[in-house]
Amino acid sequence: MDLGLKDRVYIVTGATRGLGNASARELVADGAKVVVSGRDEKSVADAAAALGPNAVGVAVDNADPEAPARLIGAAREHFGRFDGVLVSVGGPPAGFVADNTDEQWQAAFESVFLGAVRLARAASAELRPGGVIGFVLSGSVYEPIPGLMISNGLRPGLAGFAKSLSDELGPRGVRVVGVLPGRIDTDRVRELDALSADPAATRAASESRIALRRYGAPEEFGRVAAFLLSPAASYLTGVMVPVDGGARHGF
Repeated sequence: MDLGLKDRVYIVTGATRGLGNASARELVADGAKVVVSGRDEKSVADAAAALGPNAVGVAVDNADPEAPARLIGAAREHFGRFDGVLVSVGGPPAGFVADNTDEQWQAAFESVFLGAVRLARAASAELRPGGVIGFVLSGSVYEPIPGLMISNGLRPGLAGFAKSLSDELGPRGVRVVGVLPGRIDTDRVRELDALSADPAATRAASESRIALRRYGAPEEFGRVAAFLLSPAASYLTGVMVPVDGGARHGF
């Protein structure tokens, strides 16, 4: 299938590794051009170089109020257009209610929630019909994940924002989608498994609760994200799409 991505230009935040990087790779592989971001200048430069001439990197923190203008400006400056954004950000610290400090909550809110809102707000003012705003969220949108109190608190609220935004932007022909990763085999998920006394047993237990009985590969997530951002998904908006191998057992 031709996804219609050729020469379209997308911003992908948090794209130096993990799900953001996997999504950027799949977009470029199907002919899109990308502006990738992350906090560390060298990591961003390395990620953009690995993606090739159809990628440019911008070192900026999602929590920076200037990030949206810098990223959209880079898309227009380097590639002459701006068709959409995928907002991805590293997960907040793990912990239960007594573990996480006010400072951790505040930092996560600024990065995970408010940073995403700012970028979506700026993108919504710039995008024309056919544009798209995507959010990498979490299965915690539907069901809290033990030991991830901050994520459980913030991700569902961001999903609600995305759904409201889809209603607001739909009449203009701009779509809004959410992608909900389950246990995808990224550094982040390995780090979470490693918090247990027996990471191998933890992984085996997690896999036993997944219908496909395995963790997903990053590229499996990236392909779904690229499709949802593409013109091939032109009649999808306001949806939260799980990429979890059947871990969610409800409809």
